[in-house]
Amino acid sequence: MPTKPLHDKVALVTGAGRRIGRVIALTLARAGAHVVVNYNRSRAEAQATVREIAALGVQAGALHADVSRPRQVEAMFRNLEKRFGRLDVLVNNAAVFFPRAWNKLTEEDWDHILGINLKGAFFCCQAAARLMMRQRSGAIINISSMAVITTYPYVAYKATKSAMVAFTEQLAYQNAQYGIRANVILPGLMDTPMAVDTRARTFKKTRAEVAAERDSHVPLRGKMGTGWDVANAALFLASDEANFITGVTLPVDGGASVKRG
Repeated sequence: MPTKPLHDKVALVTGAGRRIGRVIALTLARAGAHVVVNYNRSRAEAQATVREIAALGVQAGALHADVSRPRQVEAMFRNLEKRFGRLDVLVNNAAVFFPRAWNKLTEEDWDHILGINLKGAFFCCQAAARLMMRQRSGAIINISSMAVITTYPYVAYKATKSAMVAFTEQLAYQNAQYGIRANVILPGLMDTPMAVDTRARTFKKTRAEVAAERDSHVPLRGKMGTGWDVANAALFLASDEANFITGVTLPVDGGASVKRG
């Protein structure tokens, strides 16, 4: 029987207690990785994800950290290193989103989005790279958004996700000599609570109405993707099958990025 693609590797997924982060964590675990679940808000959700991972026969743990706080990030990585001694895969998934027009954003809103979406990825990459440089191997996967290359109304979110692409490219180039690969995924229209339910509440529409409108913009089968589509892309980029791939921006969008007009 073939070995699982991430057999005995160690992965950390930020914002992994729920939604896409949870699905990514489960997918890596199914591929044989021991997975550390980072969370900030709900310990109960993180522990539920850990139980699901442990049931797959690999090691799992939950570590709290607000990724926008460098001291908390450093503490999280110290705890990870103490338990596992290494880190093979980092997935920066933690993110926040405010469906608010740019001229309605406060300074606090801007700082909060910047802190989680961009600074959080930066702090985690810094800490991860120290371990990966010593190993002379590792894979970093940053979760951005198709908002980067499409018209998008929410400026702060788009700005942070756009900056993540440039950051990932430079991360890939500067760390290639250490055997560290860094790639970024651009999820397109996804059927997730953060994307659909938030808009339904904001615009006072039913979930079905919001979902149908979003489906209409997806060329492939006229349906949004799911967290599993993003997770499978992350698994590929984390695996040895992507051993010669670094600095790549990968849309996972059902063909929306090639639609013109």
